[in-house]
Order: sequence, then structure tokens, then C-alpha cells
Amino acid sequence: MAKVALLFPGQGAQSVGMASALLARSEQARTLFSQASEILGFDLGSLCTQGPDSTLHLTSNSQPALFVHSAVALADFYESRPEIAEQVVAVAGLSLGEYSALHAAGSLSFERGVELVAARGRAMQTAASAVASSMASVIGVDQDQVQAFCDQARQPGEILQIANLLCPGNIAISGHNRSIDACGDLVAQAGFKFIRLAVAGAFHTDIMQPAVAQLQSALSHAQLVDAKVPLVANVDAQAHQRSSEFSELLPKQIVSPVLWEASLRTLLGMGVEQFYEIGTGRVLTGTLKRTDRKAPCEAYGD
Repeated sequence: MAKVALLFPGQGAQSVGMASALLARSEQARTLFSQASEILGFDLGSLCTQGPDSTLHLTSNSQPALFVHSAVALADFYESRPEIAEQVVAVAGLSLGEYSALHAAGSLSFERGVELVAARGRAMQTAASAVASSMASVIGVDQDQVQAFCDQARQPGEILQIANLLCPGNIAISGHNRSIDACGDLVAQAGFKFIRLAVAGAFHTDIMQPAVAQLQSALSHAQLVDAKVPLVANVDAQAHQRSSEFSELLPKQIVSPVLWEASLRTLLGMGVEQFYEIGTGRVLTGTLKRTDRKAPCEAYGD
């Protein structure tokens, strides 16, 4: 049997209409969305399928929306292809997607996961609202040059740094808005592509430090258990299975760069032969193809 890894998308993948097909065809999907809505105190299914877009994109809403959608897509995936469950040797998720990966690995229950990502979203939304900050992708530039752009564009007393090392030629930066704007000008002048990301603030920097204590508190109630299969973590691109390690890594993750390309290479080094992107969008499939063109990846969601 082929060795399989499951990949889960992070914030920014959300869009109005997500989960529509799953909710239309699956009683299991409707049940899980109903459970999540009861926990959250609002109709999550309606928000995902009908919006409005501005409300869905709020960090406090998009994070539980993506977690629930990925969990529902995974349940539907296993229902239609149960044989693959025995082939999964590792999981990974991009930023928020790491919580979906923990759920897939059996470390985090669905109900506790909804509570945890909702708490994470609220904490990060509060931290983001306190500072004028954002994120952007720099396309077609290597890491050293992106770092040079950041060093040149950073305004006095501000933060501007690499936040996500997604794949060759696609690196996200994060920081105060003035510094982000200055970096965008430099990148454009150099003839490269600069894309602002649909997130609330400078995730994966110290601007998120106020959210750490709140996430640690939420984690103390999450009842994490050891994972059934290894999770390759964003913070260090290493495989982990112990719940005690996850409790340390997850708070660190929101103030540290996401080592996604390195995580994919770790999975390839573990002998993974087939990848599945579970959830909404195709972003992770694209990052894998740019990391290893021959690595097969199939997206499963809406």
C-alpha cells in the first residue's frame, strides 16, 4: 500500500460557498455543522454557504469555519474511501490547518477542536485589531532576497519579517502596515509580484504575542492526547506525536515563521507516496508541486 499524508489548509482559504456541496449531500456534514453551531453560538453553515464575505473573513469566524469544513471533508473522504485511513502515515496543516491535522491524527476531538480554534481566532483577532498590521506574499523571489527586501523596507520601531516559507518562489511576509507598504513598493520596483493576503493582521510575528497566553489557557482545557500518526509541525518541520509537545508547539506557532516547504520535504523524506489536501481550495497542492513536481496530490473538499 502507498504511504499517504494528509494536508490541511489554513486561514485565507475560506470563501463564501464553502461546504455547500457537502451540506447538500451529507447528513453527517449537517450533523457536524449543527454541533459546531451550537458550540459557537451562531449558524456556521449559513455563514460558510451564504456569507457575507466580510463576516466570514473575520479571524474569529474564519478559523472555526475552516476547521469544521476540513473535519467534515475528512469524515466524508473516509466514508467514500475507507481503505485510505490505514495508509495514512503522517499529517500536516498550514498554520490554522495544524489543528485540523491534530484532529485527523486523533489528538484533538471535534468538539474540543471547535472550542480551541474559536478561542485562537478570538485571541488573534484581538491582537490584530490592536495594531495596524497585515501579511503579503512575495512571488518569484528566493529567501535571501525577501529577507533583504524586509530589512530595507522595515520602518523604525516596526516589525517586518518572513512569516511563511511556503514553497520555492512563494514566501509570505508579515508586519506593520507601513513596513508592508514600503516592501510592496520595493518588490514592485524590482519587477516581482506582491500580493496582500486576506488576513486580519501580522500573524506569525511578535505582534501576536498578546494571544499566546489566551491560547495556552484554551489548550489547558483541550484534552489533547498522543497522536495516532506523526504530525509534522510548522515551527520546526519535525514529526511529533506526544500531546505534551503539541501543547508547547501550538502557542509558539502563532509568533513563529511557518516552515511549510521544509515540512513537505520532511514528509517526502518519510517515504510519503501520495498526498491528499483535505478541505477547501488547492493552495497546498500548488505548494507541493512547486516543492516536488513529481509528488502526487489530490484535493478533496467541495
